[in-house]
Amino acid sequence: QVQLAESGGGLVEAGGSLRLSCVASGTIYSITAMGWYRQAPGKQRELVATITNDGSTNYADSARGRFAISRDNAKVFLQMNTLKPEDTAVYYCKAPASFRGVDYDFWGQGTQVTVSS
Repeated sequence: QVQLAESGGGLVEAGGSLRLSCVASGTIYSITAMGWYRQAPGKQRELVATITNDGSTNYADSARGRFAISRDNAKVFLQMNTLKPEDTAVYYCKAPASFRGVDYDFWGQGTQVTVSS
């Protein structure tokens, strides 16, 4: 099992910045990647950015150029710059893992990001 704990959300004005953090604990050796997703009210959860164990990154078009994902072993960060009101959402940390031949997806509880116009 992997437990994920996010932090760093909050209220920020448009154009501002926030840095989200996620710390993994438990069977962290089983993690194959880490990433950030978000879910706005009334919308489906969507990919923001992911980073694999070898450091390869992937960004949603909405995040590319403004957000940066980074990782330090069992921690993953999301630096969000030039925030827009449409970035308002609950941001979730995700860690795909493989353990004894079985694939899992672990999720954190989420952290609220609110961008005011």
